[in-house]
Amino acid sequence: MSAPRVRVLRLLESHGLRPDTDLGQHFLVDENLVDLSLREAGVRPDDVVLEVGAGAGVLTAALARVAGTVHAVELDTRLRPLLEEVLDGAPGVRVHWADAMRLPLEELDPPPTLLVANLPYNIATPLMVESTWRLPALRGWCVMTQREVADRWAAPPGDPLYGTPSVLLQLCAQVTFRRNVGREVFVPRPRVDSALVAMRRTGPGPDAAVRACVRAAFGQRRKTLVNSLAAAGVPKPAVAAALEVLGRPATARAQDLPPAEHLALARTLPWPA
Repeated sequence: MSAPRVRVLRLLESHGLRPDTDLGQHFLVDENLVDLSLREAGVRPDDVVLEVGAGAGVLTAALARVAGTVHAVELDTRLRPLLEEVLDGAPGVRVHWADAMRLPLEELDPPPTLLVANLPYNIATPLMVESTWRLPALRGWCVMTQREVADRWAAPPGDPLYGTPSVLLQLCAQVTFRRNVGREVFVPRPRVDSALVAMRRTGPGPDAAVRACVRAAFGQRRKTLVNSLAAAGVPKPAVAAALEVLGRPATARAQDLPPAEHLALARTLPWPA
């Protein structure tokens, strides 16, 4: 058993704690992966890092040694004494005891420039997508997530995994690093495989109209875009005309279009208010 794993297990035991898997708690205990996360994220001394799911503080403590400020978000208040011990009053760390999906991320001060986290798997995709437009100062992400989720984020058109998250993330970010990760690097071991993914921002996050159009397009993915977008209130002739401009037939489906064409479609259509 590795030294970091033993250290985390003893730390949890000393505080009478067990990970709550209902909250998606699978604590990262591999220091090499922690170092890799910081490297691939490109954390600098002037960075403000958002970490969601501080857990046992292994990644938090490493971020605190490199970044200027760390906003560590943790839902489980049972971990408060443990994190206080691990962080030992690190001046650059601000712990937010809250649900990350309900926390007003836009109000974090100073605003985050990077998101580096071992994400709770049940919120990984909505958090990543929302961060692209709610946190415009973010220049990059480096997160641990479920392997299939990572595949979905990077899926190309025509791939069975290609969908709303693929389009919305690829419209403003590019994958720069990906590595599959074994289950043994977590306490407790998850029942699914994981991957470490780094992305860099390539443009602004999609606006509300684009997000609504893409979600409507994939909402009924077996239907043609003409029919799926008509169900959301866009006239069928307008969808057919917009597809023709893109060189697409009226029988095209959401999974046929690359992200840039979804953007063009959203910008062209008379989207309902």
